Amino acid sequence: MKGSVDLWPIGNCQASALVDRAGRFVWACVPRVDGDPAFCALLDDEETSGRPERGFWSIELDGCTETTQSYRRNTPILVTRHGDGAGNAIEVIDFCPRFRRFSRTYRPVAFVRIVRPVSGSPRIRVRLRVAASWGKHDAERTAGTNHLRFLLDDHTLRLTTSAPVGLIASEEIFRVERPLHFFLGPDESFVGALATTIDNMLDETDAEWKGWVRGLATPMEWQDVVIRSAITLKLCQHEETGAIVAALTTSIPEHAGSQRNWDYRYCWIRDAYYTVQALNRLGALDVLESYLEYLRNIVDGARGGHIQPLYGVGYEASLPERIEQALPGYRGMGPVRVGNQAAEQIQHDAYGQIVLSNTQAFFDQRLYRMAGLEDFLSLEKIGEHAWEVHDRPDAGLWELRTRAAVHTYSAAMCWAACDRLANAAAVLGLPDRHFFWQQRADAIREKIEREAWREGTRRISATFSGDDLDASLIQLLDIRFFAPDDPRFRDTLAAVEEGLRRGSHMLRYATEDDFGLPHTAFNVCTFWLIEALHAIGRIGDARALFEEMVSRRTAAGLLSEDIDPNSGELWGNYPQTYSLVGLINCAVLLSRPWSAIR
Repeated sequence: MKGSVDLWPIGNCQASALVDRAGRFVWACVPRVDGDPAFCALLDDEETSGRPERGFWSIELDGCTETTQSYRRNTPILVTRHGDGAGNAIEVIDFCPRFRRFSRTYRPVAFVRIVRPVSGSPRIRVRLRVAASWGKHDAERTAGTNHLRFLLDDHTLRLTTSAPVGLIASEEIFRVERPLHFFLGPDESFVGALATTIDNMLDETDAEWKGWVRGLATPMEWQDVVIRSAITLKLCQHEETGAIVAALTTSIPEHAGSQRNWDYRYCWIRDAYYTVQALNRLGALDVLESYLEYLRNIVDGARGGHIQPLYGVGYEASLPERIEQALPGYRGMGPVRVGNQAAEQIQHDAYGQIVLSNTQAFFDQRLYRMAGLEDFLSLEKIGEHAWEVHDRPDAGLWELRTRAAVHTYSAAMCWAACDRLANAAAVLGLPDRHFFWQQRADAIREKIEREAWREGTRRISATFSGDDLDASLIQLLDIRFFAPDDPRFRDTLAAVEEGLRRGSHMLRYATEDDFGLPHTAFNVCTFWLIEALHAIGRIGDARALFEEMVSRRTAAGLLSEDIDPNSGELWGNYPQTYSLVGLINCAVLLSRPWSAIR
């Protein structure tokens, strides 16, 4: 869709970059996903800033008239082909190395580009403009015989290349007569013959990703949708700690000029729960195991059992929010925010999501490390806090900044914490603790049913104090608070669909928040609706709506956070884990079984 967020992610679970439809690197943070963007052109705008664009890496074919892009099958390795209409063409292969080396995963903060002449006598221009200090200035550059160094505030990148270094530095056009190799990575001498080593890295990275995909239990239908979503969710995990970020970007607005520009490069307990839940359905246990390790460290560091809604990928609790003035923002629509104030909010649903994420570890014998008594005792501290706060006001899952209420979704997640602790106690053979937590779960359930049900309008309210519609009410089915045939759920679903559905898309809510009325639909809410429609027997409606969402994906096969219900234009941070989770969950749910091909 014209104007939509339309980018191709590459990465290795340590570094990542977004490549635009012209084959330019326009976003990449170093040395971590939440670091300073060395490539920041995604949030730059020459017309707004009044200066030459910085923070990008382009490899341009002289006279180019056509560019096509695709991923290598079952990998995040991007192939971009440029042609000029006169028979001259090149192919550019972009990837971040990732493979096993010395019994460890090799995943450097490095970006690799290979330029191959395809036909004719192609001529190219390489423009490598690394930015520093959030776009305030170009990175200081030094040169060597076969390399360029870019000095950032707290990191240095070195480009080692077989291309003419002087012509890259001066951005001159030159002819490509053999494959050229570019390795932009750590500030250290490149070990090995450049071309041979990089070609081997490509082969090993290709094999690593294809091996990972081969282990996925994909549905029969929509395999391409599921595989691309799963690979991209994997790219959103900071594998060093196991944290899963909500998206790779910051400050892409929810709609034009909305000021709803947020930094999503952190680990939300809620988003990560949904991510591991989706990947578990595909059998990607490595993501779950790494994330559980991250959660255990978070729980160990929790003060009095209190859990924040989000943390940094290195367990950071303090994520102060600021505005960076040097970058005008996506399409000139600032502000550009770094950090996220939501880390300071009270959001009670996090307690349920921590317990829900951990519950599988008490039952799943495939795991290298199953959960035991010590883990249960640690989670009981989280459960105690869920019990204490289940009927207290919070900011809710939509992170309202200026008001609080007792949100039904948050209370239901506190119920889920107690309910799943009861299940864990049972499997551990702890009947007293099972009874204890089941009593608490039953008490919370009774309160929700009493305080949130509105007999007059025949629906569950999104808050205990009002009669509000909110798409999160659909999730009472997913966490098994309601059964699909419960009349209260069916009535609530009907009310939510009538009040929040806009054509083929669902709003989060249709009331004013801190920034006025929302103008775009939230993609994951549409997927929640699809799941609910399937559960109540509206299979045809569910499949039609899912096919519509599949058609809305970018050329890379992905979705951002939001969509304009009228134009179909994608908005919001990208790629968004919530949206990719929805693609996976609905494909698994709606697909015909493998036995159908026999």
